[in-house]
Amino acid sequence: MDDLVPLDEACKYATDYVKKRITKSSISYLIQYGKITRHDDASSGSILVSRAELKAYYDAAFIAKKDNWIKQLGPDLNWHLSFDNLREQDTTKHVHRLHPYKGKYIPQLVEYFLDGHVDEFKKQPFFKPGDIIIDPFMGSGTTLVQCGELGLHAIGVDISAYNCMIVQAKMERYDVLPMEQKLWKIFNDARTALSTTGGLSLLATLKASIHEFNKKVFTTAGVKRKIALKEINEDQYGNEKLAEFFQENKEIIGKLQELETKHKNAGPKGFIETWFNAEIRREFNTYLDLVEKEPDVNLKNLLKIIISRTARACRSTKHFDLATLKEPQLLPYYCFKHKKICAPIESSILRFKAYIKDTIARIKAYAALRRPVEFAVINGDSRTVDVIDEVKRLNPGFGSLVETRLIDGIFTSPPYVGQINYHEQHAYAYEMFGITRRDEKEIGPLFKGESMSAKEDYIAGISNALKNICKFVKKDGDVFIVANDKYNLYPTIARRNKLHVVEQFKRPVLNRTERDRQPYAEIIFHLKKASDVDGLEQPKERERSTKTTRFQPERTNQTKLF
Repeated sequence: MDDLVPLDEACKYATDYVKKRITKSSISYLIQYGKITRHDDASSGSILVSRAELKAYYDAAFIAKKDNWIKQLGPDLNWHLSFDNLREQDTTKHVHRLHPYKGKYIPQLVEYFLDGHVDEFKKQPFFKPGDIIIDPFMGSGTTLVQCGELGLHAIGVDISAYNCMIVQAKMERYDVLPMEQKLWKIFNDARTALSTTGGLSLLATLKASIHEFNKKVFTTAGVKRKIALKEINEDQYGNEKLAEFFQENKEIIGKLQELETKHKNAGPKGFIETWFNAEIRREFNTYLDLVEKEPDVNLKNLLKIIISRTARACRSTKHFDLATLKEPQLLPYYCFKHKKICAPIESSILRFKAYIKDTIARIKAYAALRRPVEFAVINGDSRTVDVIDEVKRLNPGFGSLVETRLIDGIFTSPPYVGQINYHEQHAYAYEMFGITRRDEKEIGPLFKGESMSAKEDYIAGISNALKNICKFVKKDGDVFIVANDKYNLYPTIARRNKLHVVEQFKRPVLNRTERDRQPYAEIIFHLKKASDVDGLEQPKERERSTKTTRFQPERTNQTKLF
């Protein structure tokens, strides 16, 4: 019993051991998912855990993991850039988690290279407050958000209109109190409208049964702990218990199976009809009707991002397939993520409420940190966009600054060849909001694969983008590219653009959403224009625009969801 300690002492022990702050919620998570054993102290009523089990867990999760990754990925792995000392709430701080986005880097990576301070690992400062940074493959805007925090002006370019909506929502300067009041009014109006119609869905009636079954089966006899120790075959055990649950709830499961059969045999359907049940589609129509009545363009855009985040969480899929959809899931299932029976979401209203609350908190947190710098969000193709013209159209004063000084540097992470279909990951939002898709303009999408031809197209696409963007960057500007360069394409891309590789950093990527947890690294290339690029065409003088236009996505016809 000397080995058992209460949670407070366990947190202190673990924090001291791994040199990373470990909280009670972290320890509770380990207990909940069977990583360590829960012991109850009958005399005090407190929860106890074993220091030996904690040590064994953190040895495997941190210490042995580092040694194993270096062994597999090579001794040149820069472990400092793994940021393994950070908690998830640090790497998803403020507006960075306003909406999920697959394939983004953590803000601390941007901060390391863009921050003007030098530490023991960084040889020199690359940028200083007041400099201008551009991200020609903006994605969800991590670079722009961090520039706002660091006092750097920022420009982002992305071919995806929806990505631009996300970034504009993150970067907008809101009048916080009116924003908060309007968001809650829309929620209350939606709840009132929905309470007058509809009834309890079949899935909703199963919730109590699922809870009781999980309590009986998965929270007793240390089942999750045995799964973690591989004393139980998880696939076999999960299937057996799911069959038991189906048998205990045979009548209602039979009705759900009938609905599933009808759904599968209904023929071709759009994304929303395929991945959202009828009740959720009805709820989203209510939200959208209310949003369309909102006159404030910036607030309307923010509401759409909240609705989109809610929609992503309410797709009829398994929890462990949220990042990469496989097939619609209309029945309860054994969940490898939560180690129990789970069911698809039956209603969206509670998540809509939770995300409104979370959004308000995140915008307030960022507002307290951001500095008075300029930004521009450009929906365009980095291969052809005239950056100065677009910035002047969006923000004339900032455009004049860019035209006068040019851009100080690039920090970006282009798409990885054959990895992600960027438009498709938010297909529900494009369909819901009637936004035009430009999948054919993506560079290196998953649907083109990783063939020799796809790699050649990728090299040409990235090279043309850099050639165009570098016209707007000063001659001694620093260029940072984060890439999973497993095919060694970037040396060729650099040569084509007369860019010299100053240094490269091989960074382990520790936290990934997929179930694949194999050692994985990406390269950060530090590039500069070579000395023979003096002849590159520099932007010509342009007349100053006097019109300011906020980003608005091109729209197709928006229709009802059912």
